[in-house]
Amino acid sequence: MGGLGSGRPSGSGRAKVESCRSLDVNRLHREGCLRSGWTGAWQWTRDGERVASISLRADDGVLHLTYRVSIGSGDWEDIGESVRIVRVACRYGGARPFFICPGVVNGRACGRRVANLYLPGRYFVCRPCNRLAYASQSECGLDRALRRANRIRQRLGGDPGMASPFPKRPKGMWCRTYERLHRQTFEIEMRAEEAMDLHMVKLAARIETANGKRSFWK
Repeated sequence: MGGLGSGRPSGSGRAKVESCRSLDVNRLHREGCLRSGWTGAWQWTRDGERVASISLRADDGVLHLTYRVSIGSGDWEDIGESVRIVRVACRYGGARPFFICPGVVNGRACGRRVANLYLPGRYFVCRPCNRLAYASQSECGLDRALRRANRIRQRLGGDPGMASPFPKRPKGMWCRTYERLHRQTFEIEMRAEEAMDLHMVKLAARIETANGKRSFWK
């Protein structure tokens, strides 16, 4: 196995975790796909429609993957990949499974113990091997704050977005807790509105300046 990290989009931006197909060892474990002798398929869907699938076969401590990939405009390739699985004892009993990343970067085996493997290119390997970033890493502070406000709205049983009515206090929630969350959301969204207003003023000024320059040289 080689060339891991290839297949990333060209340009200065890094591929995002959220845009890649992934395998979650905990979800596979819950579905019984890690039991020795299990064989079957795993699929990804979008809006209820299947968009991709792979074949899986579990041996004792190893998960074998079989799938096809096409890098860029190249031909489809048949890929066979084997991923080791280890189980780590939990403090209060039982064991938790982990993938051992099979990635090889600059001739060195990765071997990280991870819960998720990603496929932006040819092989399923861990996030660092693929040099993947999280979408939140490219967000500005305001975007992150708005995401936090939306989480509060959804936690209270409402819909995300400033245009949605703020949800009522859920039954059983302390009044002071609800008021604190309401205040946090209000302050975040007020700053967001102020920032958007300022952005529109600056945008209008740039357009006006650009139109003025075109008129001068016309």
